[in-house]
Amino acid sequence: MGVLHLVSTGRQTAAQLAAICARVHPYADAIHVREKGKTAREVAEFVVALLRAGVPAQKIIVNDRVDVAAVYGVKGVQLAYHSLPVRAVRRTFPDLAIGCSVHGPIEAKQAQQAGALFCLYGHVFPTDSKPGLVPRGLDGVADVVRAVQIPIIAIGGIHAGNARSVLKAGAAGVAVLSAVFLAEDPVREAKQLAEIVKGERIE
Repeated sequence: MGVLHLVSTGRQTAAQLAAICARVHPYADAIHVREKGKTAREVAEFVVALLRAGVPAQKIIVNDRVDVAAVYGVKGVQLAYHSLPVRAVRRTFPDLAIGCSVHGPIEAKQAQQAGALFCLYGHVFPTDSKPGLVPRGLDGVADVVRAVQIPIIAIGGIHAGNARSVLKAGAAGVAVLSAVFLAEDPVREAKQLAEIVKGERIE
């Protein structure tokens, strides 16, 4: 059974995101606050909005901002190449679940060795958030999955129409942004993705 991660788009206010998450979080295993370019205070406003909307703290992952994740006692932090080192964060904040964004097998191996619990790998398919960049494709997913023992969660251009192919390539789950948060019916999309990822009908 796979996992479904929902990732904020950076194109909505904290209130708008929270309003959607209040309805879709039951279908998600994790919700990432990924608000690049915002200050710690601004990122914290998103976290607080999600908590007030009823999203469990143990479903919230903060992108890059270890300080915000630690202060608000959420599930974990998603680290990128420009973030603090995985090993240092794990040593100082042992209770935080640490994910790492990677773009190939070597980076994934390094993340695993440093103590990451999972990796986000992408972008798999063409996506508006990565214009002009060649997608890494399903073969790339398979290569990274073979390289490590920790779960690989695929991201980038994923929606209900192609999620199964990503899982068949070996991914432990999928992470989506606009497919849910910018959808006309976010609840329907989240439920459909959850059913695909978990391989069962959800009532």
